[in-house]
Amino acid sequence: MSVKIRLSRVGRKNRPYWRVVAVDSRKKRDGEFLENLGSYDPIKHEILQLHLDKIENWVSKGAICSDTVLKLMKMKRKVSEPKKAVKAKEVKVKKTISDKKVEKETKS
Repeated sequence: MSVKIRLSRVGRKNRPYWRVVAVDSRKKRDGEFLENLGSYDPIKHEILQLHLDKIENWVSKGAICSDTVLKLMKMKRKVSEPKKAVKAKEVKVKKTISDKKVEKETKS
């Protein structure tokens, strides 16, 4: 039995709502699943919940993630990571001819 992690549609007509599920690859898209791993609302473009630890557990057992689930995982990781402090770049100042003359005079 090969397991895939993919989306399963729930919700009413013209109002989609997706579950991230672990499912046998031979089952229907909206059929029986092994475990519910999260949910996604495409109307609001927000991930309501996504259990990354459970997904990684399934992947370690040999499950294959769909492309869409990989994108959702990437989005979730971006949101959950704290923003890193941006270091100011040091600006290299080019020495002008007058600066070089001043340096020579101070050395003498």
